[in-house]
Amino acid sequence: MTITTLEEFTAAELAKSPAEVLERFWAADTVVADHKHPFDANALIVKGEMWLTCGGQTQHLRPGDRFAVPRGTLHSERYGPEGTTFWVARRGA
Repeated sequence: MTITTLEEFTAAELAKSPAEVLERFWAADTVVADHKHPFDANALIVKGEMWLTCGGQTQHLRPGDRFAVPRGTLHSERYGPEGTTFWVARRGA
């Protein structure tokens, strides 16, 4: 099933388990240095692009790509020249 709306993403994520679901917008060329979250994050890129670095491995993510960052994982983020939008389900905050 291809998810095309925030409502579909939310329903699919809530069917798995309780979560806080957000739409996140990042400005063009934003860089977020190494940090950790107190929650598990499962996300879907819907606009723009980003580079996610975890454990020395960098992923280049574009619309339709998914990523997961377990709570407590040190990671950094870099957003593309158009900015980036993704939908994220946060669990265990």
